[in-house]
Amino acid sequence: MTRAKKPGGADALWGGRFSGRPADIMRRINASIGFDRRLWAEDIAASQAHCAMLVAQQILSPQDGAAIAGGLEQIRGEIERGEFAFSEEREDIHMNVEARLAELIGPVAGRLHTARSRNDQVATDFRLWLRGAIDHLDTALQQLQAALIDRAEAHAATVMPGYTHLQIAQPVTLGHHLLAYVEMSGRDRGRLADCRRRLNECPLGAAALAGTSFPIDRRATAAALGFDRPAANSLDAVSDRDFAVEFLAAAAIAAMHLSRLAEEIVLWCSVEFGFIRLSDAFTTGSSIMPQKRNPDAAELVRAKTGRLNGALVALLTVMKGLPLAYGKDMQEDKEPVFEAADTLALCLAATTGMVRDLEPDPERLRAAAERGFGTATDLADWLVRVADLPFRRAHRVTGLIVRRAEALGCPLAAMPLDELQAIEPAVTATVFDVLDVERSVASRTSLGGTAPDQVRAAAIAARQRFLG
Repeated sequence: MTRAKKPGGADALWGGRFSGRPADIMRRINASIGFDRRLWAEDIAASQAHCAMLVAQQILSPQDGAAIAGGLEQIRGEIERGEFAFSEEREDIHMNVEARLAELIGPVAGRLHTARSRNDQVATDFRLWLRGAIDHLDTALQQLQAALIDRAEAHAATVMPGYTHLQIAQPVTLGHHLLAYVEMSGRDRGRLADCRRRLNECPLGAAALAGTSFPIDRRATAAALGFDRPAANSLDAVSDRDFAVEFLAAAAIAAMHLSRLAEEIVLWCSVEFGFIRLSDAFTTGSSIMPQKRNPDAAELVRAKTGRLNGALVALLTVMKGLPLAYGKDMQEDKEPVFEAADTLALCLAATTGMVRDLEPDPERLRAAAERGFGTATDLADWLVRVADLPFRRAHRVTGLIVRRAEALGCPLAAMPLDELQAIEPAVTATVFDVLDVERSVASRTSLGGTAPDQVRAAAIAARQRFLG
């Protein structure tokens, strides 16, 4: 493909190294302004901090610094008002801002790039953006926890079946079940907080890869931008994307947790379970079947986990085997992170809405808890505690009783005493005290257990730990 020549170089921003213009396809594959325009606020903030430092270090005159600062503020206003013309010809957000600055204040705009490179510039902008995204996601996770805790307190004594292998295992309470997701969300917040803490080092001043010969003050720019410290090694500063990978890993785990709750909502809404009902606000109908009420919000939360998993794998693949320092491959870092942050925020908002919207059916939940011989463990524990059987023998005896109850077609609480005693003579009528589902859950008073009083105490503790 023939490239048209342009005297003086393809673009003033590139300088004099090139005499021809890039091919159209090169321009298209090279440009990132289509997505990195989201970094505009961070790019301006980092440029303002850099400009102020250059003036303070007497690298830039106060007059030039004032002109640059004023121009950057004007650009901020233009973007906020939707008046800024983003150009693919100028590749990325950095060159778009710099080119507009040159239009506004003339050649002095070129002094802003003293002692920095787009390599440290984008690394700084990206960290700033992700730091803000993590803060927003933490708030969203906290709102989900608040919704779960509210519902857990309201249903601390609502009996339901607990499952293992999706088979009825033991009675629990709905409040206890919901508090499990509060703990998951708490770990999600912890992972994001760890990621935020580690990313909060400032690359600005690392320049392209080797630092700079200008007498800059990297601690000043780091402090001005709210970083804890400057990045210690200039090579690492521009080539590190651990913070983005770590964020994607934390986001993928959080989405996985949401998908588990979403799956339970889908199951619980079904006619076969009938444990809860979602309103019109979080369900959709069918174009052909008039009776349908589909839990589509939950299904989409469940599905969107794949996007976050894919984003993590994509960036891990981009970074695999990259030599130091910066490679253009790393331009592919932002889209997965942007999409993951957007998707997780949407899923959190939808899940919080569903938790507040869902209406449990306590009678249906209790009836389900009575099926499947869920108090069999209580029977085995009674045989150990009252009849003084070794647990292994108690386990076998209980299994025989369950088999007989299944043959009779009755729950354990309805088994005739003589049937129980025919299997184990040590059984007395007091055994029926532990075969009722309410008494079963009430007996689970160990720390973290499902007894209603424990659930209420756990909800209070969770409110203090996570919402205080």
